[in-house]
Amino acid sequence: MELTRRDVLAALGAVGAAGAGALALSENDDTAVGDHEVATLAAVAGVVYPSEVDGVESFVREYSAGRFADRPEYAAGVADAVDVLDEYGRNWYDAAFADLDADEREEALSGMEVDIVDPVPDGDERERVRYYLVNELLYALFSTPTGGELAGIENPQGHPGGTTSYQRRPQ
Repeated sequence: MELTRRDVLAALGAVGAAGAGALALSENDDTAVGDHEVATLAAVAGVVYPSEVDGVESFVREYSAGRFADRPEYAAGVADAVDVLDEYGRNWYDAAFADLDADEREEALSGMEVDIVDPVPDGDERERVRYYLVNELLYALFSTPTGGELAGIENPQGHPGGTTSYQRRPQ
């Protein structure tokens, strides 16, 4: 299943970003989330997204540009979580997380136990990685029509038109 620009807009709409206007800000270099952070987010998505999903890198890049453009504090949290993940990668694999191969990335996230810790924005390092990277990416995916279809949800919550479709009569 291919993630499309429509999915990016749906995900940004679900988080309350400005949608198409936010995409226009994708050239903004003032945010703490730069190319390395986006590459790391795409690398994390490659681990936590289902293997059936295609177009992950472009989805993450466009989503990140819209999501973090007008939220500098949140972007700083993402950048901090990326630093934590890179430090872990350098300590165990002598490379930043985005430079690891797929198996090492999965092993690194599993080693940090980000799959079992609670997501806490001001918690310890693992909790921040879970909150700012893993949960952010999973929410972005499953708030889209493509992600919803993967999960068996025809019209995910937060997707425009979702509430309306449940209030109208069957056609």
